[in-house]
Amino acid sequence: MEKEYLVKKWLNNDLTDAESKAFNALEDAELYQEIIEESQRFNGNINAEVASFKTLDEKLVSKENTSIHWLKLVSGLAAVLVIGFTLFKLTNKDQINSFTTTLAQNETITLPDNSIVNLNELSELEFDSSNWDDNRLLDLKGEAFFDVEKGKRFDVTTDFGKVSVLGTEFNVLSRDSIFKVSCYEGLVQVAYNDNEVKLPAGTELVLSSGKALKSNIVVAEPYWLKEMSVFENTPFATVIKELEKQYNIKVTYPSDLKMNFTGAFVHNNLENALISISKPLKLTYAIQSTNEVIIRNE
Repeated sequence: MEKEYLVKKWLNNDLTDAESKAFNALEDAELYQEIIEESQRFNGNINAEVASFKTLDEKLVSKENTSIHWLKLVSGLAAVLVIGFTLFKLTNKDQINSFTTTLAQNETITLPDNSIVNLNELSELEFDSSNWDDNRLLDLKGEAFFDVEKGKRFDVTTDFGKVSVLGTEFNVLSRDSIFKVSCYEGLVQVAYNDNEVKLPAGTELVLSSGKALKSNIVVAEPYWLKEMSVFENTPFATVIKELEKQYNIKVTYPSDLKMNFTGAFVHNNLENALISISKPLKLTYAIQSTNEVIIRNE
């Protein structure tokens, strides 16, 4: 039997018993097997050191009566090694972790260093865990509360700015045209529009319409973690928009109702929430259906 015929069938794992005996009797059988074994050492779980193709090629070239067919075969086997190396590289690419929350959904995420992220509703979080210990970096759209383990620099990037810490508790809101960073423990650095601001515990920075305001906070954690929405001298229309989002309802109210609201409402009881926002402003309400509410002047 011709060598090339046997080798081709061997590569396809298609040798008969008789052909297998003939192949094993070939002078170069052990060398072919060695090349294949080297190529199979590539996988996504180990860092294999494979003999260079030059070394294998020299072994083949040293054989007598090497023909052009065998050179083509060696080139094909070399391609196997190249493919194996490519697969190895692909299986070790960046490991991107992505999280998305829907309306009225919160999610708790444990990062590779055991830092904790509470991701608020309608938010997106993404980070690369392949080199996390040396590059603690996350991308955030929406709102999240971070309880960061001490270690190397921890960065949160948003569309409006970047927040950097070493280990602390802080909240970041980056949605619509609002960028707000609240520090509850430790020290936070906020970078935005070529500016840098340091926030110690008990302070927050609000960036809205290009204007920045730094103020004090007295709470121990964001209200949304307690399933509450809190407002201070906020336009009533903004309060209603938040109520509609939290309860997935449609609220109708007088268009000439121009007043501000200071207070809060809960996220787990619509009746209580309506009482909270209507009674202080001397308004009445009526629940028309499971998703429709009417608010009127008394």
